[in-house]
Amino acid sequence: MPTFFDLSGKTALVTGAGSGIGQAIATRFAQAGAYVAVWDIQEQAALQTVERILAAGGQAQAVVVDVAADVQVEAAVANLENRRGRIDILVNNAGIASVGNVAETSAAELERVYKVNIAGVANCLRAVAPRMAKHGGGAILNLASIASLVGIKDRFAYSASKGAVLTMTYSVAIDYAQQGVRCNCICPARVHTPFVDGYLDKNYPNSKNEMFEKLSAYQPIGRMGQPAEIAALAHFLCSDEATFVTGAAYPIDGGVCSMPGFEA
Repeated sequence: MPTFFDLSGKTALVTGAGSGIGQAIATRFAQAGAYVAVWDIQEQAALQTVERILAAGGQAQAVVVDVAADVQVEAAVANLENRRGRIDILVNNAGIASVGNVAETSAAELERVYKVNIAGVANCLRAVAPRMAKHGGGAILNLASIASLVGIKDRFAYSASKGAVLTMTYSVAIDYAQQGVRCNCICPARVHTPFVDGYLDKNYPNSKNEMFEKLSAYQPIGRMGQPAEIAALAHFLCSDEATFVTGAAYPIDGGVCSMPGFEA
């Protein structure tokens, strides 16, 4: 019987893979046979993900990289290519959040978000896409958000950045379609990650449970997504079973985009 979604022999690079969605994607890719370069700005977080992968019998390496620094990105990508021969999969997952409307978002805050969520993704695309094309192709997956598809209150800088991720996806997909490089993006709604728990601890220490339920009820399905669910979609889109899929944006949102008038 054929093995579906097999990534054996492939080299995958996952940014922001030290926790949450990135960790889930890196772990799943390794389980499917890929060698995973685990990138994170925090060394200990990257090492923890690698330890988890190695303990399960997979292959991975931890790399400390600030995706906002183009020189760091280029050097780390060149090193990975030299070690592995080629890069088959790139997942641009690293990103930061920002809360506030346009009046509340300072120029400094907008620049902070831009450096990671837009320039960081562009730096990785610039370093990897031409190398993939040189080697005959590959799969790129960007983590956008439903904030790139619908309006969300008090997310001015974040929404702007994820809108850029969406349109960068379209641009790379069309520019590299004839060179075997596919580029897609995933648009999640709220996903239960350590970031969510930290946000609640900081901002709602006395009403965490109530706020968690409120944030969960935003999704018509009645709960937040789980990192493993996002990783499952990422696995498909980066596998050979998805070779006819490029330039696509996949909402994975518990019904948010399809039920815009929903009220819990």
